[in-house]
Amino acid sequence: MPQEITGRTRLGCLLGTPVTHSLSPMMYNESFRLLGMDRVYLCFDTEHADLGGIVQSLRQMNVFGFNLTMPDKERVLPFLDEIDPAAQMIGAVNTVKNEDGRLIGYNTDGIGYMRSVREAGCDPSTSEMTLLGAGGAAASIAVHAALDGIPALHIVNRRGRSWEKALRLADTISRNTGCHADVTDMADESAVRDCIRKSRLLTNATSVGMAPHENASPIADPSWLHPDLLVSDIIYNPRQTRLLREAEEMGCRTLNGMHMLLYQGAAAFRIWTDQDMPVEKVRQKYFT
Repeated sequence: MPQEITGRTRLGCLLGTPVTHSLSPMMYNESFRLLGMDRVYLCFDTEHADLGGIVQSLRQMNVFGFNLTMPDKERVLPFLDEIDPAAQMIGAVNTVKNEDGRLIGYNTDGIGYMRSVREAGCDPSTSEMTLLGAGGAAASIAVHAALDGIPALHIVNRRGRSWEKALRLADTISRNTGCHADVTDMADESAVRDCIRKSRLLTNATSVGMAPHENASPIADPSWLHPDLLVSDIIYNPRQTRLLREAEEMGCRTLNGMHMLLYQGAAAFRIWTDQDMPVEKVRQKYFT
């Protein structure tokens, strides 16, 4: 049955642009319905909007919390009362909880990603990792991989505007966790190939391969891949990127972005409600 809206229904939402493609409203509203929670979740496009004013309005309206997508994950930081230590290391927030008027920021992207990796049979404590990219999602994955025990992390990035960000991320991880992180130039094919050779986990956290550019791959040569590798992509449109298709052809296990999307949502749901999201029922309805 459709969820009934009452005078006590509490609101949560997604802020960012674009948001019309988001699966979050279906995922969360179905979870609220299944668990009998008097809550509802909507999307608001914040392009050209006063983010600080929106956040203050949400605080005053006593929302239970909200999510942020790009470009608001970093822009929101000055408007929060507290930031989780892992989110501070990442430098971005994708989930905010309202605790009696105090807005507390978290980042669940990496939490969701690492859960999907563990469920795929990859033990972080024994697996070196090559991570392609250093943007917001990549930073969250890197930090949570390090916190979960990855011994060595190889961040591969192009020299450009985000190069210094990649260096800062590697330094932050190396100084604050037991993981050694380094940075490799994507243009140095020999070095990239060596990083992948040493790794048991390869993650594409760039937009290369996303629709409508499905024929692109972040890896110059699929022969760099080896059967001991779990190859994952945070892209979920298309469900199978060229990287994942070529990885399967090389005998690798693969993981697409739908798993991270589902589990980062489950982590946010627990932060807001202190309950487990009905993951399997949501997966069957929206993620298969």
